[in-house]
Amino acid sequence: MYNTKVGKGDSLFSKPCCFSTSQSITVFTLKPPLHFPLSQEKKTNHLSLSLSLSLSLSLRLMMMAAQVEIVDNGEIIDSLSHHASGDYSSTILLREENHEYDVVKNCFLSGMGLHAAETTVVSVRKTSAQRITAKAKLAASNVFAEAMKRKNGGDANVRYGWYSGSKEEIERIVSYGFSSSEVEKFEKDDRSHGVGVHFLHHTCSKAAAILGEADEEGIEHLLLCRLILGKPERIIVGSKQTYPSSSEYDCGVDNLENPRKYVIWSCNMNSYILPSHVVSFKSPTLRGLIRGGGGGLGRARSPCVSFPILMSILSKSLDRPRMNVILTTYVDFRKGKVRREQLIRKMREVVGDELLLDIIKNHRNSD
Repeated sequence: MYNTKVGKGDSLFSKPCCFSTSQSITVFTLKPPLHFPLSQEKKTNHLSLSLSLSLSLSLRLMMMAAQVEIVDNGEIIDSLSHHASGDYSSTILLREENHEYDVVKNCFLSGMGLHAAETTVVSVRKTSAQRITAKAKLAASNVFAEAMKRKNGGDANVRYGWYSGSKEEIERIVSYGFSSSEVEKFEKDDRSHGVGVHFLHHTCSKAAAILGEADEEGIEHLLLCRLILGKPERIIVGSKQTYPSSSEYDCGVDNLENPRKYVIWSCNMNSYILPSHVVSFKSPTLRGLIRGGGGGLGRARSPCVSFPILMSILSKSLDRPRMNVILTTYVDFRKGKVRREQLIRKMREVVGDELLLDIIKNHRNSD
């Protein structure tokens, strides 16, 4: 069975996961059926029934392997344990006393750095595997991981990474999987490492949180995913590469020695990516930050203006053509077609840093 070892010194959970219900792996064997003289028709029916039972058992064993997902300090946690569900129809709410909750929460907060003390985790949800389609995705993920192990000499190179998006986008991904919308966000970004679905290393939750967007209640959401990386290749900033450069490689990274960014190509996005947990949180020191590359605006560090408020203020200061450009980009951002930093860059181009900084200062002084 597949082992979720994620690499020496780079494990999200402190020990590898063996798919078993105890410390030893249970091996299932089928005893051959007793043989009696059968007619040709009965032989055919008997063979069909045997094949059906064999396939059913194989799927069941794969699902048993997939159900045990999180390991920490030697403890195995059943990913299909029952908890009350909440707003996310495809997720299960983890209770605070749940050990799995602690593992994911600590992973998230440890990557928030100095902001961790002022960050409140509102909830941690895990993806539900109750529906038949979700069970199929779990089974398929383990099949692909096993195939990757065989391709790359026994190491599937499984990692965990954060995906940043709006509440609506994450809900859609958890329910239906990744789509071209997630890829298009990076296609339009000249600072991305190739055109694919981008993730940040599980220790980089702060960087992922900065790229996110708060919902109407001021809560941000990050999606933690299990990634089958295989053999990575380095992708330079601004690259428009969309596939592996050769059959030798399976994914892209920003740095081979110490990768912070993972790129799963669109051709593999629903084979090598398995959404795992949704972390919802509030972080006053991060919310509303407007950051860009270089310039005075990029150095802003104080909580300032949310996008809806900024849109309202700008509508009173800009002429209609410029405001339409901003609104069009903002709508694309809300739909997940452009990234937060792309929206910010467009605002800076159209509005100018001086006016944006004045708005930030005036709004902060009025609070």
